[in-house]
Amino acid sequence: MAIMDDLDMIAQQYLQFADHEARGSSPSYEAWSRTLAGDHALLSQLATLPAPKQQPNLVFAALRWHGARPGDDASLRHGLLDSWSEVSRTIMQRSTQTNEPARCAVLLPLLHQIDGPIALIELGAAAGLCLIPDRYSYAYSDGTTVHPPGGPSDVLIPCRVAAGSLPRDLAAPQIAWRAGIDLNPLDPAGPDTAAWLEPLICPEHEHRRRRLAGALRLAATAGVRIERGDLRSRLTALVAEAPAQATPVVLHSATFAYLTAGDRAAAAAAITSSGARWVSFEGHGIVTLTRDLPEPVAPGTLFVAALDQVPFALANGHGDTMTLLGARPLGCSQARSLLAKQGQATERARGHAGLEARLTGLCHGELGGIA
Repeated sequence: MAIMDDLDMIAQQYLQFADHEARGSSPSYEAWSRTLAGDHALLSQLATLPAPKQQPNLVFAALRWHGARPGDDASLRHGLLDSWSEVSRTIMQRSTQTNEPARCAVLLPLLHQIDGPIALIELGAAAGLCLIPDRYSYAYSDGTTVHPPGGPSDVLIPCRVAAGSLPRDLAAPQIAWRAGIDLNPLDPAGPDTAAWLEPLICPEHEHRRRRLAGALRLAATAGVRIERGDLRSRLTALVAEAPAQATPVVLHSATFAYLTAGDRAAAAAAITSSGARWVSFEGHGIVTLTRDLPEPVAPGTLFVAALDQVPFALANGHGDTMTLLGARPLGCSQARSLLAKQGQATERARGHAGLEARLTGLCHGELGGIA
């Protein structure tokens, strides 16, 4: 009975992926997801993997890595049955580390609310593509355009503003210092990085592959620094290392979903106790927020962009459409007071030893984005 429960959960995961992420965006992945969800033999293969390795975009990327034709049922069955040894090895060795740079279009208005210069620290940074929001150009559907201080970027990120108004003076953030943390850092200049990140993008999304190539070049040129390590061992040290005149900002996107609820609480406590401002871009319910969000949840509002746990915008996972909520972010002194109180409350509730135990290995190789 237990194995059937596992199969049902995996099937539901793939149906949700088909309905909320692939439908209208990737016909080939929608077809694969629905076929897999209804096939006992294929589900049984996936059930042999650890739960974090069962995610659709990782499995589908591994299949494509080994030559499977997206959307083709026979190719899907061949990869998961006949070539399972090779495909499963890739699944276990690799992880979803896309960190879609287009999310920076949603994060830019949040960073605009923070007094600069900024010292930016990203959790689960992968290749550092979200560590360089100041190196991209942006074109919003309301006519707002933003360029780096030195002029238009080779990477232009469009974003549809479904509702709300952007700040009239929206500009590229002044980032004086930046660093990332990941248990498996990726070299943006490495050929293997591009070779693996490309199949993590839906087959139909050629524009995202072009953007990925350009973002990797910019990250390589910027020389982004990504430390190998976990949150417990590196976050406090990096915040302390940030220049004294800069405002430390901790950023993460589509990262906390890969942590258990307890580990998410521990990570949140570590961020709040660090004294840094907190910019998050996660799915509904992943980060505790200061107020309720509008319902219902739709594909274009699956993710929440928040500053210091105050929701600012809803967006899709790729960041190419957003709904501004009109939230009034906290001022710097208000934010620091709130973060300090939250950190103290969490430590009292959990106990210092319990908190430290949960901080081990939070920024692991599974951190990344959706396809």
